[in-house]
Amino acid sequence: MPLRDIFRISALKGELEQAQYQRTSLQTELELWKQKCSSLKAILSDTEHMEYSALKQVINELGLRKAEILKEATQLDIDLEAKQRDVSREVAELEQQLQSKRQEIIVQDDQILLQTAGFYQPKYEFANSELYRAKLTEIRLNQEAMIKAGTAAYGSLAWTVNNSQREGERMTKDYAKLILRSFNNECDVTIMAVKYSNVESATKKITKAYEVLNNLGKRMYISISAEYLDLKLQELHLAYEYQVKKQEEKEEQRRVREQMKEEAKLLREIEEAKLKLGKEEKHFTRALEAIEVQLARSAGQAERAMLEQEKANIQQSLAQLEHDKLDIQRREQNTRAGYVYIISNIGSFGENVYKIGVTRRLEPQERVDELGDASVPFEFDVHALIFSEDAPALENALHKAFEHKRLNMINRRREFFCVTLEEIEQVVKRNFNKPVEFTDLAEASQYRQSIVIWRRLFPQGEAQAIEVNA
Repeated sequence: MPLRDIFRISALKGELEQAQYQRTSLQTELELWKQKCSSLKAILSDTEHMEYSALKQVINELGLRKAEILKEATQLDIDLEAKQRDVSREVAELEQQLQSKRQEIIVQDDQILLQTAGFYQPKYEFANSELYRAKLTEIRLNQEAMIKAGTAAYGSLAWTVNNSQREGERMTKDYAKLILRSFNNECDVTIMAVKYSNVESATKKITKAYEVLNNLGKRMYISISAEYLDLKLQELHLAYEYQVKKQEEKEEQRRVREQMKEEAKLLREIEEAKLKLGKEEKHFTRALEAIEVQLARSAGQAERAMLEQEKANIQQSLAQLEHDKLDIQRREQNTRAGYVYIISNIGSFGENVYKIGVTRRLEPQERVDELGDASVPFEFDVHALIFSEDAPALENALHKAFEHKRLNMINRRREFFCVTLEEIEQVVKRNFNKPVEFTDLAEASQYRQSIVIWRRLFPQGEAQAIEVNA
């Protein structure tokens, strides 16, 4: 609202207050005159020696003054009502203007934009960033074509300058170029800065620039075409969605890299396990051969019995090694075999928040330990490690069942869910027909020990605040 309008409202309010004050003063004076009349009447009744003519004159004066006061008060009421109507009408007009100005305001403050940002509905749904880039190139080529054809901004060529129509046409074209250049600069700056929180604000900004510049060129009938504005708005939304798609592709590439790292670690673990089993097999085979030689040479019954027992133990160990070798071969060949892990970190995320993931590692605890690195303040607690021949299928069933309880609804790689352990156990039982052992209580030793230290170092209120925030 212009400053002068604010001063105008203040002045009108001041006049109203002055009029009300005058009205109150007149009423007070009227009351005083009434009191005087009462006093004089009392004096008249008590004083028989006062001259009748003098008293009558005083009474007449009082009556005249009373009539004047009543007349002034009536006129003041009329004036006051008229001023009130004028002020109400002007305030209503100013409020309407203020509302109109508010609709024109374009918010630029990042904090306000983040607080008011809503869900963005994509206008284009291309499969990859290359298609977005191709469409952006097409839109920009269309803009260049309109500029070259003179349809991006145009004006009346009926002007004359120094009695020359040719000079008038040149001036119109130059002015149209100036307006178009200003609009393009505004659009370029806005499009370069577009992000999730300011898409709507950026759209309003480009549209407002279009309206303002067209209003400036109105006298010369110069304006930017609506088709060119539409191309700029398309470019804005394409540029934003292109950024989003590129980020999604980066996330997918990161997921693939992590998967490849997991596969590489698994292969190293398998190779190391093979080498270990091979060494143990050679060791037991040699031991078995040595016992066979001893048995051939032995003649005593007690010695032979002892050797036979040792031979049986070695054969049992070799059988277990053979079983382990077959298990590793199966794990190596079956790319879907692995562990589904259910873990929590109440010190970092609070109660009833669980990460549900999968790993093909031979030692799944190593993967859990990696997740609890320095990026989170406390270690993860394991509630279940479920080995399955088709671990991704079990993981997918759990994710699908708790899709509506994801903490991060945008990035599907963030596999955290706000559920109870009982709910997870029920879904596991429906999708996995083998017994699974769940650990209900999270040990969270470092977190619980930290709470004890906080309570010693800080007042009770501050310690409680830290626990709630954790």
